[in-house]
Amino acid sequence: MAFQAVVAHNIVLPARGVECFHESLRKDDKMTVTFQVGDREFGSAGNLDIDFWIMNPSGEYQINERTVSNGDHSFTAHYDGKYTYCFGNQHWVANTKEVSFNVHGIVYVTESESSADPLETEVRRLSDLLAQVKDEQQYIVFRERTHRNTAESTNSRVKWWNLFVIGIVIGESLFQVWWLRRFFEVKRVV
Repeated sequence: MAFQAVVAHNIVLPARGVECFHESLRKDDKMTVTFQVGDREFGSAGNLDIDFWIMNPSGEYQINERTVSNGDHSFTAHYDGKYTYCFGNQHWVANTKEVSFNVHGIVYVTESESSADPLETEVRRLSDLLAQVKDEQQYIVFRERTHRNTAESTNSRVKWWNLFVIGIVIGESLFQVWWLRRFFEVKRVV
């Protein structure tokens, strides 16, 4: 029998920072890590790339990805022990990033440990489905925040560019009026 455990987290990843988390798994347990990188800062450069890796108990890379902004990685534990997954912002010196991630794990329970009560089984299944809905809702909120920041940054840049263009047009108009008045001015020599 199997049941699914879901855990959702939000972390702030500073420039040149690394955040690591550990999960203790038994052989043949399955684990999935999904993540999305966002930015809370208004007007930021928009670079949302981080590094992501998972290491097994013997210290070998299970997964190793460079410069990604989202991911969905699943694996089956081949050994009992502590599996480590890390998010790194080591390539960037100025950007602080927000990482929202979910850890989904299917933990195998022996028949002697599992409940034979069908009500408990159904409640556990509903709990898993509710957790999935909550994860999706959190993902949508996170994406909306990222898109809103992008739209606000674009609107701000358009506003300042338009003010600059208005200033140029007013300056050019004043110059043309002055030049035309000077051109048609009658010069008298007395």
